[in-house]
Amino acid sequence: QGRLVESGGGLVQAGDSLRLSCVGSGRAFSDCAMGWFRQAPEKEREFVAGISSWNGDRTDYAGSVKGRFTIARDNAKNAVYLEMNSLKPEDTAVYYCAAGYSSTGVAPTLVGRYRYWGQGTQVTVSS
Repeated sequence: QGRLVESGGGLVQAGDSLRLSCVGSGRAFSDCAMGWFRQAPEKEREFVAGISSWNGDRTDYAGSVKGRFTIARDNAKNAVYLEMNSLKPEDTAVYYCAAGYSSTGVAPTLVGRYRYWGQGTQVTVSS
């Protein structure tokens, strides 16, 4: 049974940077597309970034984070990362790591396409 655990969240000021980590256990996740999602209070969980399975040669980002966030994976460590720069107050949310499958290996953007989820890590950006 696979498990994902996120870390790296915290309280920062606008303009600061954070790096989130997600480490898998129980199975290898190299065959999975990996995604980062976030959920703000009273809002639906939304796609933030995704990276394709295996060598991660394709990455996708939500328009709101493109150019500021970078997703990367390290299969040797069974891990995926989210580098977040130029943080804004509207980035405040609980951030979740997820693993799933797609026929093309490209990370899906829909929550329902992911099989494994972490417990989330809180990111709070003050103005």
